Amino acid sequence: MNNLKINKLINLQRNSTKTNSLTFNDQRLLGHLSELIKRPSVTPYDAGCTDYLSQQLTAYGFETETFTLNGVTNLIAKTGKGKKTLAFVGHTDVVPPGNEEQWQHAPYSAHISDGIIWGRGSVDMKSGLSCMLDATQQFLESGNSFDDYQFYWLVTSDEEGEAEYGTRAIVHYLQKKNITIDACIVGEPSASRSCGDTVKVGRRGAISGSISIKGKVGHVAYPQQIDNPIHHMGYVISQLNAIEWDSGSLDFPGTSLQITHIDSGQFTDNVSPAECKIHFNIRYSHNWCETSLNALIKKQLASINCQYDITFDRPCQPYLTPMESPKTSLLNVIESAIIKTTGRYPLLSTSGGTSDGRFVAQLGADVYELGIPNKTIHQINERAEIEDIVQLRDIYVEILKHYA
Repeated sequence: MNNLKINKLINLQRNSTKTNSLTFNDQRLLGHLSELIKRPSVTPYDAGCTDYLSQQLTAYGFETETFTLNGVTNLIAKTGKGKKTLAFVGHTDVVPPGNEEQWQHAPYSAHISDGIIWGRGSVDMKSGLSCMLDATQQFLESGNSFDDYQFYWLVTSDEEGEAEYGTRAIVHYLQKKNITIDACIVGEPSASRSCGDTVKVGRRGAISGSISIKGKVGHVAYPQQIDNPIHHMGYVISQLNAIEWDSGSLDFPGTSLQITHIDSGQFTDNVSPAECKIHFNIRYSHNWCETSLNALIKKQLASINCQYDITFDRPCQPYLTPMESPKTSLLNVIESAIIKTTGRYPLLSTSGGTSDGRFVAQLGADVYELGIPNKTIHQINERAEIEDIVQLRDIYVEILKHYA
C-alpha cells in the first residue's frame, strides 16, 4: 500500500499514545483493544466494532466487505496475491456483563492498571482481534508484503449466541464464491496459564437434547388416580447415566452426557405434575455423529414403559487437524513462532467447548486456535495481562512472516 498513507496513520496513532512505558507498537495495540472493549457489543449487536476493524484494514490495503444477516454483522477482508490462503477467524460479540456493580472496574471502561486491562471482551476475544490487527500493521510497516499468499479476515458478531448467521454464513458465502481456505488461525483464548502454552488443534462436537413425558395430574394422597411423570423421568435419567461412553483417545477427551435442567412446571406440594421435561448436553469425539448419538439414546430408552418425546438441537460437529497435515505447514510455523517469542513449546489440545473453527474446517482447512489465557472468560471482572497480549501479537507477527 501507499507508504505515505501508512506513515500518516502511524504519526496520528503515535501522537495519541499515552502509555509511555510501552513501545509505540505496544501502545497502538492497547489502543485497538481499548477501542473495541469500549463498544458494548453483546451478541448479536456489533456496536461499531466491525466498522473500526474495516477502517483499519482498508487503510492497510485490504479489500473489505461487510454484510448483515438477521441482525448479525459479518466482515470479510482480503489482501495478498499468492495461491496459498490463510484466514484469521474471530468475533466481535461478547456475553452480557452481568451485575455491573460487582465489577472492580466498569465492564466497558477498558481500565488499565498494574499491567492488566479490564473489561468484557478483553479476553474473549477482542484481545485476539487487536493482536492480529496490530500484527498485520506491524508486518506491513516492516516492509513485508502478502505477495506469497492471500490473507483473509473472517469476523462475526454471532459467536457467543446461536451462531446461525455468523461464521457459518461467512463459510457459505465463501463456498458460493469457490473461495478455498488452506489454513486458519482462530483467535480464541486458547492458553491455560501463559500465552502460547496451548494450541487447540480440534474440538469435540456438542449436541443438546430434551425429553418430555406427560403424566396425569391428581392429588398425591390418591396415587392410584395419578401418573407421576417425574417418576418415569427418574428412570429415564438413570438409563442415560448408565450409557458407557468412550473414554477418549490421544486426540480427544472422552464423550460425556450431562443433565442440564429438569422442569415439572409450577410446584404444588400435594399435586402430581402434568409433565416433566429434562434438557441434556452431549460432548463427543469424532467417533460419533448426530445420527449415531440419536440412535444410541433411543435404543437406551427402549425399555421405558411410557410415551416420551425427544428432540435434538444445536448440533456442533467435531473437528481435528492432523498433527502432520499434508496440506500446510502452519502448525510448524505456529510452534516455531511460540518458541521464538516465549521460549516454551506449546501443548496441542482438543479440550474445551465448541468454537467457530468447526465451520472453517468444513472448507477443508487446517484449523488452529491460538490466543491468550482464558481463565477469566465470561466472568465478572474479565481481564487480561498486557504481557500476554503483547506476546500474542509478537507470535502473530512471526506467523505472518513465515507462513509462506
